[in-house]
Amino acid sequence: MKFIIRSLLRGLFSFRAYNEAVLKTPGPLLLIPNHTSWIDWLFVYVLLDDDWRFVTSSTTAQASWLHRLVMLNHRTFPVDTTSPYAVKRMAEFLREGGKLVLFAEGRISLTGTLGKIFDGTSFLLNKTKAKPICCYLRGSFRLPLSPNMDRKVGFPRVSAHFSDVLTPPNVEELRPVERRARLSEWLRDRLTAQQFETEQAFAPRNVLAAIVETAAWQLDQKILEEATGQTLTYRRLLTGTRLLSHEWQKVLADNKEPVGLLLPNVNATVVVFLSLWSTGKTPAPLNYSSGIAAMLACAQLAGIRHIITSHAFLERIHIPPEKLTEAGITLLWLEDINASFSTPCRLTALLLVSLCPRLSIRTLQAPEETAVILFTSGSEGVPKGVTLSHANLTSNIHQMLVVNDFQDTDRIFNCLPMFHSFSLTVGTLLPLVRGLYLFLYPSPLHYRAIPTIFYDKNCTILLSTNTFLNGYARRANPYDFRSLRYLFAAAEKIQDTTMDVWAQRFGVRVLQAYGTTECSPALAANTPLTPKHGSVGRFLPGVEYRLDPVEGIADAGRLFVRGPNIMKGYLNAEVNAPFQALGGWYDTGDIVNVDAHGFVEIKGRVKRFAKISGEMVSLTAIEEALAGAFPHYGMRFQVAVAAKPDAGKGEALVAVTNESRLKVEEIRTVLQTKGLNNLSVPGEVRVLPEIPKLGTGKIDYRELLKVISSS
Repeated sequence: MKFIIRSLLRGLFSFRAYNEAVLKTPGPLLLIPNHTSWIDWLFVYVLLDDDWRFVTSSTTAQASWLHRLVMLNHRTFPVDTTSPYAVKRMAEFLREGGKLVLFAEGRISLTGTLGKIFDGTSFLLNKTKAKPICCYLRGSFRLPLSPNMDRKVGFPRVSAHFSDVLTPPNVEELRPVERRARLSEWLRDRLTAQQFETEQAFAPRNVLAAIVETAAWQLDQKILEEATGQTLTYRRLLTGTRLLSHEWQKVLADNKEPVGLLLPNVNATVVVFLSLWSTGKTPAPLNYSSGIAAMLACAQLAGIRHIITSHAFLERIHIPPEKLTEAGITLLWLEDINASFSTPCRLTALLLVSLCPRLSIRTLQAPEETAVILFTSGSEGVPKGVTLSHANLTSNIHQMLVVNDFQDTDRIFNCLPMFHSFSLTVGTLLPLVRGLYLFLYPSPLHYRAIPTIFYDKNCTILLSTNTFLNGYARRANPYDFRSLRYLFAAAEKIQDTTMDVWAQRFGVRVLQAYGTTECSPALAANTPLTPKHGSVGRFLPGVEYRLDPVEGIADAGRLFVRGPNIMKGYLNAEVNAPFQALGGWYDTGDIVNVDAHGFVEIKGRVKRFAKISGEMVSLTAIEEALAGAFPHYGMRFQVAVAAKPDAGKGEALVAVTNESRLKVEEIRTVLQTKGLNNLSVPGEVRVLPEIPKLGTGKIDYRELLKVISSS
């Protein structure tokens, strides 16, 4: 019977199993699959020997004759889930060398992703010393028999992926309640890791190929919309990709260098990225908010000879084209290229993509090839050119997907510029790979318009920064963000006052994330399932870390990370050589603390510590203490802290603000109230009309230091 059913599953769902030999390990064993459909048990059943039993609910089994047939037989282990003795019976069975299949989430997932783990499973691991095996049923959430709200496929590809036999950590020194919590946490991490490793092995590692795979079965799904109201389905997106890639094959045939992009957040920008990948080219989006000199420096660093841009956009950002052409750069105008496509050419591309979406890919780049060159913000020094591979980007996308319960019904609003890695990877490529609606808005600075548009489009996910969130909060109606499910904020420290405003005014929890351009960018994130106030969340699956000691800092260390999302390297030779010498480790330059549960707390940048009278003082901690401490100066009040050389103390602190009434005595009172010592009190206050900021909203400390030094 099992052979017949397995053959049927293989024919209907292309069902395959991987590492199933582990199921023959002697007991006691606990097999723990994810649970996304009503027939998950069937995919597992056909792989098991007769000594395995499925844990079922004897109460649920009474619902109908079909429930009784499936849930009460010689292959099941029925328990009364309302009885305190249910877990005891399972424990006795395991102690005798039994093998149980247990859906540890306790219910079928309504989101298609992994939910919380019930304590009963960790109790069994602790009391019986049974060895767990994790199982990831890939693709089953698309089954019509799945209760989640994701789009369904009649016969999706389903596969079962088994981990090796695992050994739980020793938790004997903890109290019973802490033991169960720690084991539940460990088990969920293992299940998450199993999912991520499977996606790494079986999902496309090329960004364009991953998007095409998602698009292939839903070509008419509306996926993109821009501020003008123009929308794109996957079909039109891939058609545009093929059309433009044909043009790049002609125009850029002899160009081996990266291709610069000067484009806003519009649909065409996404098409340009995909079309360049289709022809094996490397896009390099330029930070147009940094000024013409910085852009030309980045172009020279990357060897850019061609820039794809738009007449209308260059005019809007006030960049004369001759400033670029005089530097030896050829400009490729999107409006002119689009007008050159004939109707037969457009129809041919549409027909080819409709018949075979994969025809939108002309050249399939290898996972390790460079997918994009991004330039760091340069808030503390000269911008660096970061080379990220297709494998880096797809790894980071899957890292975020396995820890967040994104659903097909989610609608992402992205107004962060795509030259920012958070916007490009998480805000743009992730929804395209996952199949989520994406609304692109050209600027995060339109504080009055963005809340209104967000409300109008019924978006559910927003990506932003502390600076921009404060701007929206000042202008938005409390009802504008009524549909918002998840608010991810990164790029700069989220102030407590910002979190309080969004919680009290809009009823939204800000989920702070952490990363760097060099890490594609996400390294850690708070999620709805694992949030912790004051932290940036837990490290994503696949990320290893170490903390090196820092002189003068006892409760934290310098963070080094390693993982599949870490960059290939820098274009700048002077910083690339030290990175390559680390053998895969990346020095973030951040001072962090990691608690017993894996939550990461950022203490500050190495460069954001000052050594005063022999002691290390965190400038970030001072800024955090001052943030929101002066409500009488209004919501536009800003203050930043910098250090300058001092002959007596080594360094001296300077507070820079846009409020002329702020005095050192006020700062001293606030810092003393919050427990900071006198070394943390700035000796002087400088007033500027506006604190210098980067296009991402972060404080431009490099420019700030110039101002302090020149005055």
